[in-house]
Amino acid sequence: MQRRTFTRVAGSGMFLSSFPFLMPNKHQGMPPSDQVNIGLIGCRNRGFAVLRNHLKVPGVNVVALCDIDARVLQDKSSTLDRDFKQQPQIFGDYRKMLAHKDLDAVIIATPDHWHCLPMVHACEMGLDVYVEKPMANSIEECSIMVPAARQYDRIVQVGQQQRSSQVWNEVMSFIKGGALGKLSRTNIWANFRYGLGPERTPDGSPPSGVDYNFFLGPAPLRPFNAARFHGSWRFFWDYGGGLMTDWGVHLLDMGLWARNLKTAPNQVIAYGSQDPFVDRPRETHDTLTAIFPYDDYLIQWEHNAGKQSGPYDQPYGVAFIGEKGTLVADRSKWQVFAEWDPNTKQPMIPEVGPIKGENGHARHAANFVDCIKSRAEPNCPVEMGHAVAVSAHMANIAVRTNQHALTWDRQKESFKGAGSTSANKLVRPSYRRPWKLPKL
Repeated sequence: MQRRTFTRVAGSGMFLSSFPFLMPNKHQGMPPSDQVNIGLIGCRNRGFAVLRNHLKVPGVNVVALCDIDARVLQDKSSTLDRDFKQQPQIFGDYRKMLAHKDLDAVIIATPDHWHCLPMVHACEMGLDVYVEKPMANSIEECSIMVPAARQYDRIVQVGQQQRSSQVWNEVMSFIKGGALGKLSRTNIWANFRYGLGPERTPDGSPPSGVDYNFFLGPAPLRPFNAARFHGSWRFFWDYGGGLMTDWGVHLLDMGLWARNLKTAPNQVIAYGSQDPFVDRPRETHDTLTAIFPYDDYLIQWEHNAGKQSGPYDQPYGVAFIGEKGTLVADRSKWQVFAEWDPNTKQPMIPEVGPIKGENGHARHAANFVDCIKSRAEPNCPVEMGHAVAVSAHMANIAVRTNQHALTWDRQKESFKGAGSTSANKLVRPSYRRPWKLPKL
């Protein structure tokens, strides 16, 4: 079969009109071939790992790489040539990459503040998208990305790969099969040393080959500082949300999945702090506890940066608490601890495990490729990316504004009641010119 092609048509795209070298196109429903051509935006650690997983799928080719760091592009290009015998075209500007005539889909694995623009842009160009989690760095951006995917009828897989994991799918089957009884609460924890963020370093000049202005993009202009760059950008509000939007998005997702919840809660209660004895430049909180209440169900989150231990001798995990027992899981295993029945003088259910299994990294990539061809819904569609990211952002906003308890109006997509004035200022990002928040 011939490679799937797109028909490019001139249009009145509100976002693309600023960039004359890009013309919106529309997928014409042609049958997909056995070849899928992918481009990667953001090629360093996580992005390249995601690309590798896609290249494990038969028939996937990488035709384009884009990054603001020329040295990263050179290194990854050499690796692809050596390991996969592929020689993609390289770009420093993602907008030019999206005009590549052979592209079918893109992977977006940039810092969080660069998720929304390329995703909306790619959808308008008729491309399918794999976008890393959190779906975006603000609630407003997440709320723009959902209709973008639907309006342009694109396959969008959010990188919450636990939805494709053997372990977590077994967990969900066990819970939804009723073995635990009614699930009333889920406790989640994530304790990681890296959460303390980078050490202090003075401002300086960007490394050779780095387009620092493009790295900042819509974020505020500020001097270059290595602590805010490769490997540690997520600890600064301009680019990320710390442990809450890093591990929090993955693990909160499991709490929602267990009860088939598809929206953020109507309320969040959160407290966080900074360790005064640790001299780090990070802005995100090293200790944070958040409660997400639903009608008859409670999700509780906690993280402690600088630690590497936690409940059940696990640095991170999820404890699903039911009437008859508690199921504890992480990415590699799950097990069940039974409740004691005082009447029968025996456990209410048989204890299980630990049962080990495969994580979802490779399976999530394969699912995306399958859906590009079949046009079926992927394992983690934009609506779930939105629900989880908004939940995490709600907790961060509650702590950042010192309001602690906030009420969310899902219809208006804003906070209401006490504390809402200051909280709503953090819902919508302020983009630095010439970048503009997309409008659909």
